[in-house]
Amino acid sequence: MASTGAKVGGVSAAVLLLAGAIVSKWEGTRYSVYLDVAGNPTVCTGHLLPKNTDMSRRYTKAECDALLAADMAEADAAVVRCLPMPMLDHVHAALLSATFNVGPRVVCGSRLQELALANDWPGACRELSRWRMAGGRVIRGLELRRADERKLCEGKA
Repeated sequence: MASTGAKVGGVSAAVLLLAGAIVSKWEGTRYSVYLDVAGNPTVCTGHLLPKNTDMSRRYTKAECDALLAADMAEADAAVVRCLPMPMLDHVHAALLSATFNVGPRVVCGSRLQELALANDWPGACRELSRWRMAGGRVIRGLELRRADERKLCEGKA
């Protein structure tokens, strides 16, 4: 069944709750700038910063909450733009989490998109397992995160 509940910025509350659980589990929240596994300056809940960022800056909880809301809305806009059909909440949430982490390319112009547009949702969910690299190498944490997202996508979480 497609999302029919309350909407927050266009996304159903159920989708945000499901996606948020994975995002929070795998991203965590840090108020100081750090380098992610690919060497990108990052802050808060996985928010990417420009390369020339002041690495000593600290962010407040309010700033981090605002960045997370904006990043989730941006990721969801990509999911909805590239996969414009109705989706089950758990599928939408899994794809939102993956898009939040990887960027729009996971759902736009990918094999996952091709399969979803062909209504091959099992195949589209399986494609999540392919997105496990950062900085040109396989990252164990990304393998585990994609396994969580795939399980959710397949309705097994």
